[in-house]
Amino acid sequence: MSTPFHLAFPVHDLAAARAFYGGVLGCREGRSSDAWVDFDLYGHQIVAHLAADRAGIAAYNPVDGDDVPVPHFGVILSMDGWRELAERLRRAGVKFVIEPHIRFRGQVGEQATMFFLDPSGNALEFKAFADMNQIFAR
Repeated sequence: MSTPFHLAFPVHDLAAARAFYGGVLGCREGRSSDAWVDFDLYGHQIVAHLAADRAGIAAYNPVDGDDVPVPHFGVILSMDGWRELAERLRRAGVKFVIEPHIRFRGQVGEQATMFFLDPSGNALEFKAFADMNQIFAR
């Protein structure tokens, strides 16, 4: 069993964060206050904190032909779970920063990836590997 991670991140609006993380992504809500809210993101604890002037993308880095937003966070899913999430996001009208596709095709580390923004402009990446042994392959 893997150990869950904890991530705190800034948001502009807690109601919008609840609608996105709880409604669109399907994260169960945990504890909260008027300044933060916990979410269960695939078994990991993420915490949206009100910090309106801190949310968003700071830079971009080129990766396999894409401009990847930095910072970003997300989860590695099964390939089926990744496809299901991509379809759920499309149905919800989420605009992708980087459309769902296969990166490093035919190379070590081949992976499915997609990037999108939450309502505060925080970038999320969800990915999947056909071969989970490739996650840290060099």
